[in-house]
Amino acid sequence: MSKRHAILLIVLVLVLDQISKIYIKTNFYLGESVEVFNWFKILFIENEGAAWGAKLSDIFPISDEKGKLILTLFRLLAICGIGYWLWDIIRKAASRTLIIAVSLIFAGAVGNIIDSLFYGLIFNDSTNQIASFMAEDNYGGLFYGKVVDMLYFPIIDASWPKWVPLVGGSSFRFFEPVFNLADTAISTGVGILLVFNKKAFGKKEEESTEAPQNV
Repeated sequence: MSKRHAILLIVLVLVLDQISKIYIKTNFYLGESVEVFNWFKILFIENEGAAWGAKLSDIFPISDEKGKLILTLFRLLAICGIGYWLWDIIRKAASRTLIIAVSLIFAGAVGNIIDSLFYGLIFNDSTNQIASFMAEDNYGGLFYGKVVDMLYFPIIDASWPKWVPLVGGSSFRFFEPVFNLADTAISTGVGILLVFNKKAFGKKEEESTEAPQNV
């Protein structure tokens, strides 16, 4: 897979991801949802932390602000590492499967870091209002943006039978997390590496031509 094809894949993911996020941010109230199917909803939430909405301040004795800054800086370092890995495997003409997977992971990581870096500067708050693009009363500064999530798949929304110990009668929902297209790209890339591991990391078969032997 050529560098140009990898760049095209990355750009495609980034464009779709940012278009979807900007549309949701400028057309939905925070917490507003639209039911597409009974198992799929568009639900606008904002993620201030890492995966599953976790915050460093929930683990370490630091403020939410410092935790957010540390997380954003860590993401930047991670993107640099993934970017170098992608450049290296393209340079070494690695397998197409590996390049596609790493390209998806890189694109997803960049898509979310764009939110973290710039959304606090270019949007105002979505609480009790629909946010405006390039608003003067922006809700945060550089490094303090919130990641926009909107894809929600409550495939199962039921209650545990009352006879089940400990959880009987309580609600049960699968799949609970709300995510975005960048998250989908990252998950798909990681999934490819796990499922097609041998194909991704296997050595390329070199074509060898033997010189004709004299009889």
